[in-house]
Amino acid sequence: MQEDCTGHDWQHVNRVRDTAKYIHKQENLGDLFIIEMSALLHDVADEKLNKSKEAGEKKLNSFLKELPLSSEITEEIINVIAGISYKGGNNHRTLTIEAKIVQDADRLDALGAVGIARTFAYGGSKNQPIYDPALTVRNEMTVEEYRQGKSSSINHFYEKLLKLKERLNTQSAIKIADDRHQFMETFLQQFFNEWNGYYENDFS
Repeated sequence: MQEDCTGHDWQHVNRVRDTAKYIHKQENLGDLFIIEMSALLHDVADEKLNKSKEAGEKKLNSFLKELPLSSEITEEIINVIAGISYKGGNNHRTLTIEAKIVQDADRLDALGAVGIARTFAYGGSKNQPIYDPALTVRNEMTVEEYRQGKSSSINHFYEKLLKLKERLNTQSAIKIADDRHQFMETFLQQFFNEWNGYYENDFS
């Protein structure tokens, strides 16, 4: 992920790891080793970053086999990673506390100023428009529609990002999310003011 330009680079991974460790400390719950390892590896198997879901899973499993870990710990890490993905809101796995913490950390990195920057980086990498009024917001979608359907970066805020605050698991994450969520709403208001040609100081 060193050369990644979709918003899933090493810096994203490291922020998720640091945030997960912070949440773990605040909540005083979960196994820190499982949390940290899962955070570090959480995007390795992601199907949107691999040729296929199977190719991603093979990459993750191959790497874990090289580590001196018990089969139980390896399985826990794999289960955490499998459970945290958004999948268009269709991932309904029952999560362990470790998975809840890593999921919260990953979702927090999709909010606020960094989340805005990552949204446009990802949209650009997939040749999506910044905004197209002809593309309506998709409130319900299958995993395939979420991955492959036509959308815009602005629509992504309404299809996913603005929903994340209500889907966090821990009080520590919810507290962090409040300001970041508000920042995104302020950004969107300013975006549409500019898009629609509203000039605050135009007194003509």
